[in-house]
Amino acid sequence: MASIVLKKELCGSILDLGGGGEGIIGRVYGPAVTAIDNRQEELDEAPEGPKKLLMDACDLQFEDGSFDHVTAFFFFLYLPAEHREKALSEAFRVLKEKGRLFVWDAEIKEANPFAIELDIDAAGERVRTTYGVYKENAAQDAHSITKAAKAAGFRPVYGIVEDGRFCLCFEKPAK
Repeated sequence: MASIVLKKELCGSILDLGGGGEGIIGRVYGPAVTAIDNRQEELDEAPEGPKKLLMDACDLQFEDGSFDHVTAFFFFLYLPAEHREKALSEAFRVLKEKGRLFVWDAEIKEANPFAIELDIDAAGERVRTTYGVYKENAAQDAHSITKAAKAAGFRPVYGIVEDGRFCLCFEKPAK
């Protein structure tokens, strides 16, 4: 079981891609978060606190430059690989200049099936969960997500890879 510690370090508005289910980012940042998910049942399951909207990450219904930060907490493992660049382009569009994108996810060689158990400290609230998928073309790693983020216009800030998972940070450069 992998351990993740999230501290409340971000200021400003946050768009959380795939923010339903356990709603980890919403647990940490509450009303500063707009959590989107393309499945209503996932939004219904998420704890109260953030604003919750049924929405596709590849077609964000927000104005350009609407958010200070975008987060994706174990989101990309559920997104088909062919939609990564579109979702990242949309995240780039809705971020303010110098805004940051934070990605936490798992390295996947193949998903027949794939599962990762996590013990998460969400700013003092402990959440134990398992994320898993069973699908074709699920391979991903820090390099593939970084490549897609760069194609969307992001500048890498840092990347941490350990124990089959990664945490990446990207910035939207000023014009």
